[in-house]
Amino acid sequence: MPVVVVESPAKAKTINKYLGSDYTVLASYGHVRDLPAKNGSVDPDADFDMLWEIGNDSRKHVKAIADALKDDNELILATDPDREGEAISWHLEEALRKRRAIKKDTPVSRVVFNAITKAAVTEAMQNPRQVDQPLVDAYLARRALDYLVGFNLSPVLWRKLPGARSAGRVQSVCLRLIVERETEIEAFNAREYWSVKALLATPRGKEFEARLTVMGGQKLDKFSLENSTAAELAQQAIQSRTLSVARVEAKPASRNPSAPFMTSTLQQEASRKFGMGAKHCMSTAQRLYEAGYITYMRTDGIDMAPEAVAEARDTIAALYGPEYVPEKPRIYKNKAKNAQEAHECIRPTEMMRKTADLKVSEEDQRKLYDLIWKRTLACQMEGARMERTTVDIASDDAQIELRATGQVVMFDGFMRVYEEGRDDQVVDDDDGKRLPQIMQGEAMDKRSVSPEQHFTQPPPRYTEATLVKRMEELGIGRPSTYASVITTIQDREYVRKEQNRLFPEDKGRIVTIFLVNFFRQYVGYEFTANLEEELDDVSAGERDYKTVLSRFWKDFSAAIAETSDLRISEVLDILDEALAPQLYPTREDGTDPRVCPKCGAGQLHLKTSRTGGFVGCGNYPECNYTRPISGEGAEGYEKVLGEDAGDEIHLKSGRFGPYVQRGEATPENKKPPRSSLPKQGKDFLPGWGPNEVTLEQAVTLLTLPREIGVHPDGGAIASNLGRFGPYVMHQLPDEEKPVYANLKETLDVFEIGMNRAMEMITEKRNNPGRGRRAAAKALRELGEHPDAGGPVNIMDGRYGAYVKWDKVNATIPKEVEVKDVTMEQAVEWIAEKAGKKPAKKKAAPKKKTAAKKPAAKKKAPAKKAAP
Repeated sequence: MPVVVVESPAKAKTINKYLGSDYTVLASYGHVRDLPAKNGSVDPDADFDMLWEIGNDSRKHVKAIADALKDDNELILATDPDREGEAISWHLEEALRKRRAIKKDTPVSRVVFNAITKAAVTEAMQNPRQVDQPLVDAYLARRALDYLVGFNLSPVLWRKLPGARSAGRVQSVCLRLIVERETEIEAFNAREYWSVKALLATPRGKEFEARLTVMGGQKLDKFSLENSTAAELAQQAIQSRTLSVARVEAKPASRNPSAPFMTSTLQQEASRKFGMGAKHCMSTAQRLYEAGYITYMRTDGIDMAPEAVAEARDTIAALYGPEYVPEKPRIYKNKAKNAQEAHECIRPTEMMRKTADLKVSEEDQRKLYDLIWKRTLACQMEGARMERTTVDIASDDAQIELRATGQVVMFDGFMRVYEEGRDDQVVDDDDGKRLPQIMQGEAMDKRSVSPEQHFTQPPPRYTEATLVKRMEELGIGRPSTYASVITTIQDREYVRKEQNRLFPEDKGRIVTIFLVNFFRQYVGYEFTANLEEELDDVSAGERDYKTVLSRFWKDFSAAIAETSDLRISEVLDILDEALAPQLYPTREDGTDPRVCPKCGAGQLHLKTSRTGGFVGCGNYPECNYTRPISGEGAEGYEKVLGEDAGDEIHLKSGRFGPYVQRGEATPENKKPPRSSLPKQGKDFLPGWGPNEVTLEQAVTLLTLPREIGVHPDGGAIASNLGRFGPYVMHQLPDEEKPVYANLKETLDVFEIGMNRAMEMITEKRNNPGRGRRAAAKALRELGEHPDAGGPVNIMDGRYGAYVKWDKVNATIPKEVEVKDVTMEQAVEWIAEKAGKKPAKKKAAPKKKTAAKKPAAKKKAPAKKAAP
């Protein structure tokens, strides 16, 4: 019987179920061969000959396939339907031929299926083909390019920039995007502007809000009201005039659904809605695909198979009614130039399969499937129809005019199922508001007029979603590479992710500036995109891959040779000059921004270390002033606050923020006392920020840890500021680890007395498993669950109120007040959260009966059903 090879055991298990006992289905466990990380793996002088090695982990899998072929003389390669899948099939065939596991009479074929369903697998088996050589050539070209760039450019970084980890053909361009965005943010100058809003009321007493659009007969633009004086004049002008409705205009509007998901849009939406990283999104989608729930998840395509469109339309009619089905199916055209990436869109394999029907244990799989299912149905639904109303309110002399806008949804269409997320939410979006009945000519009553101050905002830092979107716009990378590239730059510590935003580390900045100055062409957006297009031509069989490699290597090897003779000092001089506007901005007092603010004599200069770049004084070691290259202002936080007990008290800025320090580091005292400035949440404690902290406060901070007193059983009780806030601690002589108890107020570390500290330590020692937070409090008790029994309560949680029943916690929607929650709503939220309908709660058997009688083991007590 034929041997069928797929990538993963999960996929093998699903396919084996469809093919039955007539086939032997085995897994290769991904790629079986790769280029070894050593010189000569790609030899440009030997027509780019590539040396492949079977990985240690893959040897047993290749052997298992070879052993199976001894008994079954037919090989069917059924790896994924993309370039990487084609490459795995090619590698397997090559490796097995070298082992002579494939004989002259052994039939070898390739089958592909876009979904792991019985119909798709059966159809693929009836239409075998050979390995697609142009696709393999495209893979070979990309792998060779990545090796040539990484293996030749990374050593240059190691020699010239200590601490740099690696460079890559796509990763370095991706890093450049993040670094340049950070530079834009730092160079951004906020501009002040004002707006004026009025709360008006109709003759029927219905209130609504309108904003000033015309003043002095002139239409206002964004910056017409530049300061508070202009805003106050506008406020007085409105208050001193009688207002009436000049125009009421209602226009129909419509919204059409977004196209179904492809790889990049799925990653973007999963990031927006769930904060899911690109790598996590793809691994979750992979598991759904291998279980047969969705189609293949690495695709540039947005078209949908005709039978899937028909099934989606039938499902929409059945679930929501025929009025939600458009007259004609919606057709979405692929934008991808490379046909090998343009498979069908990402969609459910069965449209009627809801999230609750999935046999999966991971919540993330449920969330992602629900997203795909809703987006797929929405893309074939009727558009939403709205009515947008614009009301202009004017003064009698036409000098003042205000505008109110509103929108009413007449038919929700696809919005009943799904709405696409936004990357950056619009704060003042009046379109969603509903206006009261307003008639032309009616006088408006002024309830209040209020000016509002605004400042222009810098461009936002990239999230993984917006970064993928930007890479896609520029043509950098492909669906199969987005997740791995973004993961790599974080693993290399070039970039860190905070609150879902990507921040460049100093190390990443230095690497980017180096590459832009010495290898500008190879981190250029246009060059990288053009190279991707050439590789797409290779996959289409329109270009020879060795010609692409040859032309690239000719220029790239010359650029490597030019930098190999440069000394580190020469590189730093060039980078220092290139970064000068950012590193040494003009000082307010007009003094030279390169003069050291500490010694006043040395010149500041860019330096490198294992942890990245920094700015330091040229008078080292006499002067050891340093600051990060991303320090705020010319001086960062480096300044002397004063003297205490003969020591200078410094305010400095470090990797983890500003801190105070007693004296300077010396050979005898390498680690002088330090203390970070106290925080309250994400912000500094009021009055303790870097621009406010005084000498007295700094000296107080440097007394930490503060000894409160000696415990009666031995050991001192101390208070201090830690990573998670203020705390008290104590360790008994026979205890392995200290006991920590958190303080609510930051300033308590300086004021807490012995009695209270003892109480907290004793309580913590007696209740070690309670964690850092107190148990959530019940805000309301709704009563017993009507179906399954057990109390249903509304709890006060860290992130807001939620409904609790048994082990299920369901978030209360923001628009619902706690006092308005009903039992019916609570049960509905609980059922939705659990993903199942509530079941009757069964009484648990007595433990002693089950424990004593061996017979109880044969028939385990029924577990309580999930809601």
